Parts: sequence; C-alpha cells; structure tokens
Amino acid sequence: MTAVHDREATATRLLKSSVDKSYEPHLDIDWDAPLVDGLWGLPPHRASLYGTALWDGLSEEQQRTLTIHEVCSVARIGLWFEIILMQMLLRYAYDRDPRRAHVQYALTEIADECRHSIMFAKMTERYGVPDYAPTGLTHQLGRLFKTVGYGPAMFGGTLFVEEVLDRFQRESMRDETVQPLTRMVNRIHVTEEARHVRYAREELQRIMPGTNRGQREIGRYLLARIAFVVARNLIHPDVYASVGIDPAEGRRAALANPHWQESLRWSAEKCVAFLREQGLVGGPTELLWRKAYLV
Repeated sequence: MTAVHDREATATRLLKSSVDKSYEPHLDIDWDAPLVDGLWGLPPHRASLYGTALWDGLSEEQQRTLTIHEVCSVARIGLWFEIILMQMLLRYAYDRDPRRAHVQYALTEIADECRHSIMFAKMTERYGVPDYAPTGLTHQLGRLFKTVGYGPAMFGGTLFVEEVLDRFQRESMRDETVQPLTRMVNRIHVTEEARHVRYAREELQRIMPGTNRGQREIGRYLLARIAFVVARNLIHPDVYASVGIDPAEGRRAALANPHWQESLRWSAEKCVAFLREQGLVGGPTELLWRKAYLV
C-alpha cells in the first residue's frame, strides 16, 4: 500500500503547484478559433456506438458529428459532478481551521472546479450542441449525494469521477485527429485534476483505517451508486438524435456494445483497483459496478 504523507506537507506542495501550473480558460483557450474540418470530438474508438451496425451505417461526417456530441455529453456529466463536489468541499472546509494548508487547498480546489465547470460549459456552447443535462432523477440523486456524501463516499466519489474522466482525456489530448478545442480543454483539466486526485487519494488513505464496519458499508453503497449513475449518464441518449438515430435505440445499442463496455472498464480500472484496496469496492454492492460495466 502506498505510504501516506503528512497532510499539511502534501497540501503545501499542492498549493505551490497550483500557483506554478494553473490555467485560466478564458485566456488560455482561443474560443474564437475556427473548428478544424475532418477532425473528431474524441477518438472514434471511444464512441459509444463504435463497432456496432448503427455506427457502420453512419457516414464518416455523421460519425464525427456524433463524437462532438458525445464529448460534450461527457463534459456535461463532469460539470454536474463538479458542482456537487464544490458543495461537498465547501461543507468540508466550513467545519475546519482555515489557517491550515489542508483547508486552504480545499478552497483552491473549489476555485479550480469552478473554472473547469465554466470551461466545459463554454466548450459545449462553442461546439453548438444542446445542453445534455442529466435526467430529472439523476439531478435529484445528485442533490441527495451532495447532502449525505461525506468521508469515504465524498473522497471515493471524487476519485471515481475524476479518474474516469482523466483516463479518457489523457488519451484524447494526445490524439492529433481530435479537434484542438477538445485537446486543450482536456489538457487543462488533466493538469489541474492531477492535484485533486492526489489530495483525494491521500485523504482517503488517512481516513479509512479509522472507519468502522458500518461506515465502510455506507461508503461502499454510496460510492457504488454514484459510480453506476455516472457511468450510465456519460452518454446522454439524445446525442444519437444528432445523426438521425432514435435515442432509445442508440442507448440500447451502446449498452450492449462490447467496445463501449470495454472502454468503461478501461476508464475505471486504475481507480477501481485503488478503491478496492481501500475496502470501498466489494461485497454485495459490487453488483452495481458490474452492471455499469466498470469491473
């Protein structure tokens, strides 16, 4: 198991890194730059329908269009969770001494997440696609999670969402067949989220030894539920309408698509291994992880 560093020492290093290597999306992205003809929104093999008969029935232009809508859908679910995370971090900081570097970094992360949310919103606006907001039920589940999520569920949920997005984005930002706008948004997010991941990982390692069985079981359930909801909502069914596919038909095809199922497992494999090591994946709730194609 990875050694846990001193909480204040880690926070001090992360605060310094935040000063040395942070972005301002309003300034560091040229939002007026034209989109490049012939490039994709995300690598085509990560599209939810890749390898299906529906995908093969699309022209290449339609396939590229679908990837634009899908990358915006993924960004939208990321934005949804970042707003949840900001609220949980504010509650976390509210109860703690603001003189401590650990708390100051929590506030710094909130500022990062606020910029990221605006960046994702501006990317969707620039691509000219609809707002693929989560469904009403998912929206209300988010409201519940931000209220009851604490400790293991809070940091575990943060790790899951950030590391899944990170896996997709690291691959995409290096792919020159992908639109420069997507690549730059991903580069900014990957750079700054690396600090957030370290903060959450170390905090989880600190708190788990002090939890009792009941707290671990509650953490397992809440984490499995948020993982399932996020995985199911990465691709909004309405994206398929952008290329003339019935949303319900597209969703059924995506969920049954072995390529998409493998992409989901690939995106979560590192995170799931760590969460399992911490005792937060396993037992009856692992069924939800399997149903979401995350293990």
